[in-house]
Amino acid sequence: MSVPGGLEASRVAEVLVETEGREPGRRGSGYRVGDRTVLTAAHVVTGPVASVRVRFDADLPGEWSADVRVVLLAEAADVALLEIMTTETMTTPPGAGSVGSPRYAAVPETDVVLPVSAMGFPRFKLRDDGMRLLDDGAPSQYRDSCHASGTVSVLSNRREGTLELAVLAPRADPEPGRSPWEGMSGAVVWSGGAVIGVISAHHRSDGLGRLAASRVEHWYDVLSSAELEQLHREAGLPVRGGLASAAGPQGATVPASLADLPSDLPLRELVGLVDALVEIPSLGDANGLGLVLSSIDAEIAANRPRDSRLRMDIYGIVRTCLRYRGTLDQLLETVRLLEGRSVEVARVDREAAQLAKRYC
Repeated sequence: MSVPGGLEASRVAEVLVETEGREPGRRGSGYRVGDRTVLTAAHVVTGPVASVRVRFDADLPGEWSADVRVVLLAEAADVALLEIMTTETMTTPPGAGSVGSPRYAAVPETDVVLPVSAMGFPRFKLRDDGMRLLDDGAPSQYRDSCHASGTVSVLSNRREGTLELAVLAPRADPEPGRSPWEGMSGAVVWSGGAVIGVISAHHRSDGLGRLAASRVEHWYDVLSSAELEQLHREAGLPVRGGLASAAGPQGATVPASLADLPSDLPLRELVGLVDALVEIPSLGDANGLGLVLSSIDAEIAANRPRDSRLRMDIYGIVRTCLRYRGTLDQLLETVRLLEGRSVEVARVDREAAQLAKRYC
């Protein structure tokens, strides 16, 4: 679900790092948080670096890129600020008018699960480009964007001081020695239209569907006063004590995550949720159901069993979602977006909460 003032795709940066010597270059992700400022992860730009560039809207009509210099390297929180360099032909970065800073929020230290999203350029998004050939005739390659949506279980990773993002895992891991998430570091993590962290690591022991992110409220504990002042001045980070809560308005409830439901859950356990989904108006209409399915992982529409009876069709969709981790949450979030607040959606959320209580 997009939120006004939240993630804007045109401000998502590819961070292209050329290293010194014979070391291979590396990539990361970032987000433009000011007219000339990009927020990313510190480890993306540390070490002997020959040059760093940022690129926006690659291969789209508004594509542009620029050299940057590192103006803040806050390794204690694994965050960095990059300043976009101007030239004689580019005195100001492209874009319509001034780019404002995002909102920032703290994650509450309570038993809640928050919906989150992040956009970056991980290695598993590497694609062959048959329209652009190399000198030997082989296709060139590019990295496409990944808009990862999922949840944060707030009480995970407390000792490390990071957020644990549960996201849809890549389909395969062809190189066990390298993470398919390489290049996602530096992507800004959003919840409720506010920045709550910056992706910093993929711990292989957590599995392919987990990422770790430096959490905004932790920055105040580990960074110096000068570093915090620079983040305030150049990235819009509030002064200490000025963070809003990512939990939303007082009294707001956070939908339960079903990402950890067993894939072989028996039918009797799904009856309540399926019955509630059957009552959702948009799912009872062929066009509405098609819109919902087009908004989540394409594997669901491709692999679900089809049935002319609505209840059996919904059951098949739910069962298929259980085989692809995180997609049931995507389904329910899309339903909430289309339907808004209603008695039917409230019933779905109650049934989801009961399932999560029993199995997650």
